[in-house]
Amino acid sequence: MAHGHIILSAFFFNPQGDHRMSWRHPRAPGREILDFDYYRDLVQAAERAKIDTIFVADHVSIWDSVKSGVAHYANARLEPLTLLAALAGVTRHIGLITTASSSYSEPYNVARFFASLDHISKGRASWNVVTSAMEEEAKNFGRDGNIDHALRYERAAEYLDIVKALWDSWEDEALLIDKESGYFADPARVHAINHKGPHFRVRGPLNVSRPPQGHPLIVQAGSSEDGKNFATAHADAHFAIFSTKEDGVGYRKDINERLARHGRRPESFKILPGILPIVAGSKDEALERQEYLQTLLPDQVGIDLLSSWSGLDLSAYPPDGPVPPLPDESTFNGGHTSLNRVRQWAKQNLTLREVARRLSNSGSVPTVAGTPVEIADQLEDWFVAGAADGFNLMFPLLPEDWHAFAEKVVPELQRRGLFRTEYEPGTLRDRLGLPRPANRFAEQRDNERAVS
Repeated sequence: MAHGHIILSAFFFNPQGDHRMSWRHPRAPGREILDFDYYRDLVQAAERAKIDTIFVADHVSIWDSVKSGVAHYANARLEPLTLLAALAGVTRHIGLITTASSSYSEPYNVARFFASLDHISKGRASWNVVTSAMEEEAKNFGRDGNIDHALRYERAAEYLDIVKALWDSWEDEALLIDKESGYFADPARVHAINHKGPHFRVRGPLNVSRPPQGHPLIVQAGSSEDGKNFATAHADAHFAIFSTKEDGVGYRKDINERLARHGRRPESFKILPGILPIVAGSKDEALERQEYLQTLLPDQVGIDLLSSWSGLDLSAYPPDGPVPPLPDESTFNGGHTSLNRVRQWAKQNLTLREVARRLSNSGSVPTVAGTPVEIADQLEDWFVAGAADGFNLMFPLLPEDWHAFAEKVVPELQRRGLFRTEYEPGTLRDRLGLPRPANRFAEQRDNERAVS
């Protein structure tokens, strides 16, 4: 059974909402998605509701798969670290999570970006570590195709270790700024990391002192075997996808077993499944709103998106026929979590068109639709059962679904004692009950002293 408060993370993927075609809705925003004021107003509304974090997802490409992606699918977006640095200046408490790719960036730069964001925000930064899986991304960085799936996670583990070492390269007491002595820093507490590994060579130290959180919060979102092993070895929080409370309880049991193999306790790792909350006067009204969004999806866009997820060009197959045989996971270089989701739907004897429409609904996360009381009932049920530590809130239509949840569901959760009414003091780690990581170089020196 879960303890404490539900964790709530408000999610941005498409800037207009997390239905793939929400940009076509009459009440969806237009060009303001490239304007700072749009994001400031949403994030300040979330902070007024005492939401734990916002999460800005990212790709480093435009999706242009097969035929219709670049023309119809709205995934043009602002660079997220730039956006979050600006949002840090107009907020005081809310956590700031964003994606940075370990496949197509350098560890030193990413360590510096997130250390800087953590300082600017006074301990609110969080890095969603991804191993990019889109062919379009690979082709923007001098490659003809994706890095091999298993190699992506091996490389990511080395990458993350370097970033953490760079955050530790300044011990907490290293920064002196002592005007009398002339010492800006204690040289005994600033360290080169001298990393030489299979994929990277990095000398260090970082040119930013240690972040307020020690390490900005690490989150991870892949649910493949490699993804779950990587998450339980390295991450603090995990964005998961499952459809039922029972699936969530089983998922947590599996995660706890993996954590134990790494010498970790369950409370050190927060599981936040994605949900699509639709607040309305009744469940029927909420489902009508969802069905209207589905009418905005051209079949070709859904089929092309499904092609991208499955690694097959499905445009030649009859849309009302079955899903053809899918690639074997062991040889597939795309996203394994996505491929396996398509495989599960194919086993349900759904047609290509039906699978494509389901996929368009934010990648199959469950819809939680109804009145504020009905939505709070379901969140409470999952939380109390231990299926979730909180939820990644993937709003179908922005800004209205975001505001409706903040203004109507959050007060209901607060009334039940399931959610805070004021922010607790401290950093994002402090509020989530996650310990501040020890500094590896300080620990090493203490161990050497103990031995001598």
